Amino acid sequence: MNTAIRAALLTGAMALGMGAAPLAAFGETQMSVSLFKVVTAKDEVIIGLNAREIKALGGAEKPAAGAIASALASKKELTVWQYAVRKADNGDLQVAPVHPIGLLAHDSLRVEPYPSKLTVLPHD
Repeated sequence: MNTAIRAALLTGAMALGMGAAPLAAFGETQMSVSLFKVVTAKDEVIIGLNAREIKALGGAEKPAAGAIASALASKKELTVWQYAVRKADNGDLQVAPVHPIGLLAHDSLRVEPYPSKLTVLPHD
C-alpha cells in the first residue's frame, strides 16, 4: 500500500464514526467536499468530490457513494482527487487534496462514505 494512503488511513482512523464531513467555511466560492473510501481487494484510497462533481455523476438520483460506483462501472474510469491527512501550519490535522488520480472499474470495488471530524480542504 502506498505510504501516503497508509498515513491517511492510520491518521484518519481516529476520526471515523462521527458522521460525514461537512467542511469548514472557506468563502462563498469554495464548495464543500465529501470524502469517500474506495476499497478493492488489494488497496484502498480516500477520494474527495464536491457537490457539483457528485451531481454530474448522478448523485441527485441516488446516494453519492452509489452514484460514484455506478459512474465508475459505466464509464470504466474516473479521474478524482486523492485526499490524505496532513498537519496545517498551526499544527491542527486536516484532510487535504494530494493530487488527481485515475480510478479503473473492477469487479471487487466498493465505494463508501468516509466520515471525518477533521477540516476538509477543497480541491481545484
